[in-house]
Amino acid sequence: MSASSQSAKSKKDESFLGRIGGSLVRRKKAKEVSDLHEEGKNAINAPMLPSGTNVHPEDTLLEENAERIMLDPTSRDDPKLKDLLKVLIDWINSELEEDRIIVKDLEEDCYDGQVLQKLFEKLSGRKLNVAEVTQSEIGQKQKLQTVLEAVNELLRPHGWSIEWSVDSIHSKNLVAIVYLLVSLAMHFQAAIRLPEHVSVKVVVVKKREGMLQTALVNKELTSTTEMMMGRFERDAFDTLLDHAPDKLNVVKTSLITFVNKHLNKLNLEVTELESQFADGVYLILLMGLLEDYFVPLYNFFLTPENFDQKVHNVAFAFELMQDGGLKKPKARPEDVVNLNLKSTLRVLYNLFTNYKNSE
Repeated sequence: MSASSQSAKSKKDESFLGRIGGSLVRRKKAKEVSDLHEEGKNAINAPMLPSGTNVHPEDTLLEENAERIMLDPTSRDDPKLKDLLKVLIDWINSELEEDRIIVKDLEEDCYDGQVLQKLFEKLSGRKLNVAEVTQSEIGQKQKLQTVLEAVNELLRPHGWSIEWSVDSIHSKNLVAIVYLLVSLAMHFQAAIRLPEHVSVKVVVVKKREGMLQTALVNKELTSTTEMMMGRFERDAFDTLLDHAPDKLNVVKTSLITFVNKHLNKLNLEVTELESQFADGVYLILLMGLLEDYFVPLYNFFLTPENFDQKVHNVAFAFELMQDGGLKKPKARPEDVVNLNLKSTLRVLYNLFTNYKNSE
């Protein structure tokens, strides 16, 4: 090849490589500009974002004036929150044992509406008109819509704040899911002991005039048991305790006479309703006497030594009542163990109205 030919080929190669290099440089610069623009947009749109908090892209796709609440990652390690989640999971699994449903993770197992549907049907005794299995997102949201409408219709008249929605549950928002489950547990007076004063930090993302605004706020998931129970409608026993203590004493005397009529057969006697039924032993023995059967001693703790053993006894007494055809007591075993007079009166009055003519 001649020197002139080699020189021409060299210039051609240089020109080709130059075009490639120039294209790569332009692409790199374009990407740098795009990255810089994105970084600037994020800096403008999220001026209040707490340090160390990640907002995922899907969490920022909001309509104007809309907002989204997300659990701050640091709250996931809170021992109280972990305890609350475990209590709720164990409660759901206990309620849905007959359906062979096992929940391990609230976010992953509750978002599609299947577990929530079964739980609501079990607690309310009401069958919902929804498809049993739904795989598509549209089908899942339709099921959630039906379930949450039924839940809201039940809870709203009792003063519960609706802190959940179809979108928040389906997007696996743990805060919304926990709010919903706590409300259901308290409304149906579940036989569980919710940890008190559980609060978490949440990131609130809002869109205003096309820009995202974020803030870190505290959310209270549970307060005290007494305050949460106070949401329920007041009944005759509330009125008696507040306004007619003289009549309350008459009721207590009647109930003491009733229980002693039967417990005297075992040489047992009651003088204080709230304290002597608190460990569940007298309740169990009373049910055996009323239904005329012997309760095996291995089924309960004859001399309970701690709170959990007392709760076991009272819960077992409640099971015996339901086996005898009575409705599930409105009181929680924990309330009876904690010497809650109204709860104890409700349980005993239920027995009195059903067995007052028993010998």
